[in-house]
Amino acid sequence: MTVSSDDGGESDRLAPVIPLFGGGARPVRQPAEAPVRSRDETPRSAIRENDESRDGRAERDASQRWHTTWTRDSARGPGGGGSSDAPVALHPAATRERDRDASTAGDDDVRGRAERMLLRKLRTRSLSIREARAALRDADVDGDVAEQIIEAFEQNGYLDDARLAEQLLDGALGRKAQGATAIAQTLARRGLDRDVIDIAMASLPDDEAERAGEFARQRARGMSGLDRDVALRRLHGQLARRGFSGPVALDAARRALDEASD
Repeated sequence: MTVSSDDGGESDRLAPVIPLFGGGARPVRQPAEAPVRSRDETPRSAIRENDESRDGRAERDASQRWHTTWTRDSARGPGGGGSSDAPVALHPAATRERDRDASTAGDDDVRGRAERMLLRKLRTRSLSIREARAALRDADVDGDVAEQIIEAFEQNGYLDDARLAEQLLDGALGRKAQGATAIAQTLARRGLDRDVIDIAMASLPDDEAERAGEFARQRARGMSGLDRDVALRRLHGQLARRGFSGPVALDAARRALDEASD
């Protein structure tokens, strides 16, 4: 109801409306905008949580960048699940490095076995360089590795063709009583180079006739019961097989038989 001044009221004024059932629409409140705070106004706990979150993301990013050569995610599946014992997928560069290291270790192991094998043979008798190379070849040692071993053994004095030639000469001139031809054949059979053989033969003393005569006298003592021609033929053959030349061997056999018959 409206009361006007004409009706005696004081002023035009609307009476308050009172809801009968306590309902009615409530005014919609607009959400207040959150005030923008500076870092100084932000609570310390919120700053610390933001910093820790940022640091955690940085660590995860750095971890992902660091492990560039391997990943377990591919082994666990797209969701990252699966067993932690799943095999690691290597980066191609890491695979090549691993294979190269394994190959180097394998080569070192092969070389070690080859060196020990060669040392065992050298404890039994001296070897020429050619004989040592043949032994390594028979053991299926790679050519490059074999040459490295040969070079190392030469530098350490385990292989020395010149010294081997001297040893063979001493044996030929001593207990074996061999002539020049047999000595040269022995040196060649042991794989010595032609230059080494020539130097060794040049050092032979000029006493082949004396050595042939000494050998013939020792053998003639056991032929006293044989016919002379038979004994001469046998003794001459023995001297020839010892490497004494034809004329030297024949002359030594005759002299030894003559001395044995007196």
